[in-house]
Amino acid sequence: MNTSAMPTAYRGRFAPSPTGPLHIGSLVSALGSWADAKYHHGGWTVRIENIDPERESSESIIQILDSLKAHGLQWDDDVSYQHLHSERYDNALDNLRQQNRLFACTCTRKKLRALDISNYPGTCRSLNHPEEDKALRVKIDSETIEFDDLVCGRQSEDVSQTVGDFIVRRRGPLYAYQLAVVVDDAAQNITHVVRGADLLDNTARQIALQRLLNYPTPAYLHLPLAKHADGRKLSKQTGAAPLDDSQALQNLQTAWNLLGQTAPKGAMSSCAAFLTHCAAHWDRQRIPTHPLDFTQ
Repeated sequence: MNTSAMPTAYRGRFAPSPTGPLHIGSLVSALGSWADAKYHHGGWTVRIENIDPERESSESIIQILDSLKAHGLQWDDDVSYQHLHSERYDNALDNLRQQNRLFACTCTRKKLRALDISNYPGTCRSLNHPEEDKALRVKIDSETIEFDDLVCGRQSEDVSQTVGDFIVRRRGPLYAYQLAVVVDDAAQNITHVVRGADLLDNTARQIALQRLLNYPTPAYLHLPLAKHADGRKLSKQTGAAPLDDSQALQNLQTAWNLLGQTAPKGAMSSCAAFLTHCAAHWDRQRIPTHPLDFTQ
């Protein structure tokens, strides 16, 4: 049972992975999270989620931060970098270990794919493999997790049935996204997670971990995804064009329109003026619940 109290002051975040420059889909998430925080007189921080060194680059970090600055999206405190937080992740793993919630797993992705099932079947759960050079999974009980997304509405999932015992530390050892994001949200006192709808189906897993670690559960708001004309998610992997920082005001206006928000009555001369409008007129009720069509 989660008994931790949620901080009362609103605190939001934008947490990109540095695998390339921002694109318009990234800006939709950044602007949406910033506007929700500022409308509610809250703080907004930037966290660089760099726990996957094979896919990430320092150049991308510079590009992302420079692009946010060019668009006037200034964070309220120091940028946080996940690669510096291994001690807090290890402490969380120790917590789970003391609860007898961790086990080492030797199953490969190929082996699990061959089983043609959606959830991990518990193959290694009681085999007591030594942890060295193996992935670590967390034992998940059968429990229906329910939460109210601020855009998508009531959500309900039994993680033991949909996913099963999931990985919290990969071989390497590399910390898994599910663990790192939960630990960092708690460490940074994040009260509201505003992010893309592609992460909606991760939320029940994260709430399950929050409960095991006795962390507070933030409010969640999942923004619609920008998609190519052929229906594919707009992303670096699908060839989304990098933002042109010299067109920052136009980019912000495009992202604001995609979010279904009310346009200013007059012409805007600067990013600062436009963001002042955004902070004052943000309306969750206007956010579309369907994917956003975007033709580049």
